[in-house]
Amino acid sequence: MRAQFRTRIRVVLVCILASAIIIIVRLYFVQIVDGKDYAQKADRQFASGGSGLFDRGSIYFTRKDGTLISAATLVTGFLIAINPQTIRDPEAAYAAISAVASTTISHDAFLAASSKKNQVYVEVAHRLSEENGKAFSQKALPGVQVLRERWRYYPGGSLAAQSIGIVSYGSGDTLTGQTGLEAVYDATLSRSGDSLYKNFFAELFSNIGDLLVNARDTREGDIITTIEPEVQTRLADDIAKITRKYSSQESGGIIMDPGTGAIIALASYPTYDANNLTDVDPVLLGNPLVEHIHEFGSIMKPLTMTSGLDAGVITPSTTYNDTGCITVNAETLCNWDLKARGVIPMQQIIVQSLNVGASWVATQLGQDNFRTYFTKLFGQKTGVDLPNETRALLGNLSTSQQVNYDTAAFGQGIAMTPLQMIRALGALANGGTMVEPHLVSAVRLNSGIVRPLDWSQEIPVFGSGAVRETTSMMDALTDDVLYGGKAKIPTMSVAAKTGTAQLTTASGGYYQDRFFHSFVGFFPSYAPRFIILLYTNDPKGVKYASETLDTTFLDLVHFLIDYYAVPPDRGFTTST
Repeated sequence: MRAQFRTRIRVVLVCILASAIIIIVRLYFVQIVDGKDYAQKADRQFASGGSGLFDRGSIYFTRKDGTLISAATLVTGFLIAINPQTIRDPEAAYAAISAVASTTISHDAFLAASSKKNQVYVEVAHRLSEENGKAFSQKALPGVQVLRERWRYYPGGSLAAQSIGIVSYGSGDTLTGQTGLEAVYDATLSRSGDSLYKNFFAELFSNIGDLLVNARDTREGDIITTIEPEVQTRLADDIAKITRKYSSQESGGIIMDPGTGAIIALASYPTYDANNLTDVDPVLLGNPLVEHIHEFGSIMKPLTMTSGLDAGVITPSTTYNDTGCITVNAETLCNWDLKARGVIPMQQIIVQSLNVGASWVATQLGQDNFRTYFTKLFGQKTGVDLPNETRALLGNLSTSQQVNYDTAAFGQGIAMTPLQMIRALGALANGGTMVEPHLVSAVRLNSGIVRPLDWSQEIPVFGSGAVRETTSMMDALTDDVLYGGKAKIPTMSVAAKTGTAQLTTASGGYYQDRFFHSFVGFFPSYAPRFIILLYTNDPKGVKYASETLDTTFLDLVHFLIDYYAVPPDRGFTTST
């Protein structure tokens, strides 16, 4: 009997302990996980129309030390509404509202609204601060209501605006993500509105089976981006300066980790302030880095060179006779300066940016090989987590005319987006393998758990030996050619290539005096931390990319080396 009594006591103690654990866990979810929601329940009774306040997850930048910085959040304030049936003095009400509100309807519209005696509720001012809203509510004007309101706010303003995106009313009456990450991750950022129970104790003891894994955690949370705010600010400022200096139609840049595909910064100009969309051209709401396609010019030559090396049709010591111009399918193709170089090795095709040399490599590859390599590089979308990605135009590679392959070899006649271009060139900085470019690294679930996203898919394109041989050629360009050799960094290897392409006319020809400039580079050359792509479209008064982008690229390299304390990879001597 005594043994049975002890057993029963133990069973009771275990049940009590289990119940205590269940209560503690439920209290954690109610008070910590959903604490903010409960704190806002009092506000919801003041929301217009009896509906809940707008709720949405946050978007974060990530500093180099892992600190999260808000990129998109919510601000709580007040709105002002009138009841036309009870308002007594519309003129006095309008004057009082205009004095505290930054956004109000016009005087005439206000008077028209106040005269609609068949209505009881018209919103006339939005986004009042806490201070102004509470102060105004003390006036107690007849027919005027002060109600809680919450809206989307972007602390960075225009910083990465075209990538972060915006929230607005779509086809329905619900605020949803319309562009950028706001659109792609809308299901994660949106809130279902049913996360709270009306009765506290019902919430405390309900769904006991869901204590450890909350079903809504699989879809609702905040998103954490790979964008580093300091680097993003620097790149955005540089891109804006280039555009203004040369009156370009558009400029852009991307900084990416070539080993993971994590995009550290991406910017284009012109752009917009996400907090003020008044009079913004709708075209600017898209993202040119994934939506606009360009013929990139000579930054294509390293890919042509690596294809030839990888296929075994050339070696670094292979030579050819550079005649300055050649005729292919009745078309004349020439070097940028029309000059012949004579018999020279492969490296000079990259160092001197020779169109005739790139065409010669394309011929050695053959059309089938060339098409295979370039289709693998550009034949599919990158899969980046941004909307409306445009496919590359590779139609010229479906023909049998050799001239189309020769021009593609130096970046004319085929077109792709800046993001597709940096992913392809990133293979040179990643041992021959293309990675998945992306902006979001993880989702922070409502439970507080951070769930990393999987971006591990890779596409092998080149062998590592061919990549290394091309990289050494790009190194030589930086060390010996840029600024006449003055661009060389004694302690850091930098592989680079400039590109200048003629812009196409409406009839399908090419302008002789309008150009697209591009620049690509990565460092340290043989174990890269970063790859940088810059471009500017139709700069005025300059012909070559070396005039518009060299300085910006090199300044960014020095900035990144200092900011991330990238260790030197050369320039040391040892003694015994």
